[in-house]
Amino acid sequence: SRLLVPGASTPRHATAPIFWHPAPTLAAAARPYITVVKYQREDVLAKLDDFRAEVFSTNWADYLNLVYNVPFWESELDKLTSIVQPYLHEPEVGAKFGEVQELMDVLYQCEDVRDHLNELAELCTRASGFMGTGYAAEEKVENMDEHAKLCAEAYDSLLAKHPNFKPKIEQTVGHGLAVLRQKHKFKWGSMHRYF
Repeated sequence: SRLLVPGASTPRHATAPIFWHPAPTLAAAARPYITVVKYQREDVLAKLDDFRAEVFSTNWADYLNLVYNVPFWESELDKLTSIVQPYLHEPEVGAKFGEVQELMDVLYQCEDVRDHLNELAELCTRASGFMGTGYAAEEKVENMDEHAKLCAEAYDSLLAKHPNFKPKIEQTVGHGLAVLRQKHKFKWGSMHRYF
């Protein structure tokens, strides 16, 4: 608000009083807000089964599907980790939760290897030039044999460590190796499964 002071040609702004203090509040009246949700054992088992089924049944070789869904799965896994704690000591619940954790570990490892295989295949395609004519070709990957060998070793290692997830490992890493072999010839243990 503006005040017009007699004798002044310009209006002056009104200011708050110097000794103005906020209304006193009672610090002891403030209480923290805490909520606790406890799930029944059957609900926890059902949530673990549903989560495992959703992650296991999706196509791990579809990177766009993973880009869209993995953040939600990670959030759901965080929730599951907290609600499973009261029942973690029970053998059945502990085993199911361990399987879910292994599932996510295998997913991340397969995703990493498959992404690398996709990048290598893309670089091979670009090195052949426009429609394979050599026109506007980019540089070739000089150590492609080493990359292919390391990816094949990762595939064999995943199969050895996680035999229960063999279909998902083959769906991602195995087929990724087969796609790369179309671009660059190399050998690995189970290559004839895909040809």
